[in-house]
Amino acid sequence: MPRFYLTTAIDYANGDPHLGHALEKIGADAICRFRRQMGDDVWFLIGMDEHGQKVARTAEEAGLAPQAFVDRIAARFADTWERLAISHDQFIRTSHPTHHEAVQKLLLRIFETSPDDFYERSYTGLYCVGCESFKQPADVVEGKCTLHPTRTLEEVTERNWFFRLSRYAPALKAHLAAHPEFLEPATRRNEILALLDQGLEDISASRSRFAWGVPFPRPLSSGESQTTYVWFDALPNYWTAQFFPGSGASWPASVHVVGKDITRFHTVIWPAMLMAAGLPLPERVWGHGFISLGGERFSKSAGVKLELDDAIARFGADAFRYYLLREIPFDGDGSFSWERFEAVYTAELANGIGNLASRTTAMIEKYCEGVVPAGARGAVDDADLADYREARRALDGSRGFLVHEALEAIQRTVGRANQFIQDTKPWVLAKDPANRPELERALASLARQLARQAAYLAPFMPGKAEALWAALGAPGAAADTPFVTADGIDCGGWRVRKGEGLFPRPEPPPAG
Repeated sequence: MPRFYLTTAIDYANGDPHLGHALEKIGADAICRFRRQMGDDVWFLIGMDEHGQKVARTAEEAGLAPQAFVDRIAARFADTWERLAISHDQFIRTSHPTHHEAVQKLLLRIFETSPDDFYERSYTGLYCVGCESFKQPADVVEGKCTLHPTRTLEEVTERNWFFRLSRYAPALKAHLAAHPEFLEPATRRNEILALLDQGLEDISASRSRFAWGVPFPRPLSSGESQTTYVWFDALPNYWTAQFFPGSGASWPASVHVVGKDITRFHTVIWPAMLMAAGLPLPERVWGHGFISLGGERFSKSAGVKLELDDAIARFGADAFRYYLLREIPFDGDGSFSWERFEAVYTAELANGIGNLASRTTAMIEKYCEGVVPAGARGAVDDADLADYREARRALDGSRGFLVHEALEAIQRTVGRANQFIQDTKPWVLAKDPANRPELERALASLARQLARQAAYLAPFMPGKAEALWAALGAPGAAADTPFVTADGIDCGGWRVRKGEGLFPRPEPPPAG
C-alpha cells in the first residue's frame, strides 16, 4: 500500500479560524480522502502554531497567560475542523513538550552535523510582528510590510544565534532543477527560483525579547539563554510529529500543502535546515492561492473578514466544502461571494445531483417496487469512466493536486446522468409493458451512475455522499469504497430508500 503523508500549514494561534484556513484544510482533506479511496496508506497532519511574539502580545491584551490563550484558540480550531469533517489523523500543537524536545533535538543535530551553520551575530533590522520575521527592503512599501500594511514595522537590534542560510542557495537551486515537482504549481517555483537568483541572507534562529516558545538548546557565548525563532520552531512540526505516541507520521512528508505567502519558508528555510541536519527533504510542496472577498484579501488586521460560521450555516458544511473546492482553483486565487455560492448550490447541488437522486429513487420505487433492476452496462458507463479517470489524474500527483479539476470531472457525470433521464424518458417507457427491458436497463444505469457519484463525491462532500449511498441501499459506506470497486459497481438487487432531498432548494427572499 503506497504511503502518503500530507501536512498543512499549522495555523497561527492569534485569532479564530477564517475562510483562508478553511480553504486549505478542506482542500487537503479532499486530497487525503481521495487518496485513501485510491488505496494509499494516508497520514494527515494539521495543527496549531502557538508560539511567537504576536501570540504573546495578543494573549496579554486578552488578559490571559499564553498557554491558557492558545488552549482556547486551539479548541476553536478543533471544533471548526470537526464541523467541516476534516479527517486529520493527528492534530499537533507546538506548545506540547514532545514538540519542544524534538525541535531541540533537530537544532542540536544541525550543530553536530554542520557545526558552522549556527553562529552568533548582532543584527539591526525592521521586524514585522505579523509575519514574525525581519523584512528586506523589497518587502517594505512606504514603511509598511506588504503583507501586513496596517502594522508598524519595528526596528530591532539583538545579538542572536544566526543560521547560515546563504550557504544553501546553490544546493536549493540544484534540487529544484533536478526535482521540479518539489515545488508546484510552476508559478510558485518560478518565484522561488527568482529569489534564489538574488542570493540569500543568513537569518536569525533565536530571539532574546520574549520567552514564549521553545528554549534554544545552546546559550550565547555570553551565557544568555534565548528562545527559538518561531519559524525554526514551527516548520519542524512536520518532522517532530513522528515522535508523538501513536503517530503514524513517517519522514519525509509526501507533500506540504501551504499558502503561497509562506512557500518561501517551506522551500528555502525548511529544506536548508533539513540539509544542514543531514535529513531528507519533503517530496513536494504545493502552494495554493488566496481566497478573497470582493477582490480584497481576507485580513483580520485590515478588517476584511467573513464569519466562517455564517458561511457554513448557509447551506450546510458539505455544500460549503463543495462550493470552495469547485469555485476556487487549488492552483490559483479565487473569490468568495454569497451570490455565487447560492448560484452554484442551486444549479449543481439542488438542481443537479439532488434532483438526479430524487428522480431516480422515486422512479425505482414507482416502477420496480424499490429494488434496483439488473441491466447491462452501456455507452454512458464508458463515458463516465473516462471522466473518473480524469478525476484520478487530477489528484494522483502526476499533475499536482488539482482538486477543482477532479470535482469538475465528477460534475460532468452528473450532467450526463440528468441528460440520460431526458433522453430515455423512463416515465414514457413505463406506459407500455413491451418496453419493460428497456425501462429496467435505464433505471439500472441511473443507479450505477449515482452509486459511482456517491463514491467519488465522498472526498468532497462526505456527509451528503453517505446519505446518497444509503438512499441507494448500498452496502457499507461510500468512503470505504475503493474507486476501482466503484468503477465496476453493480447495483442490481439494492433496495432504495427515498428520504428527504439531499439539497433543498433555497428559500426565496421575502417579498417587499
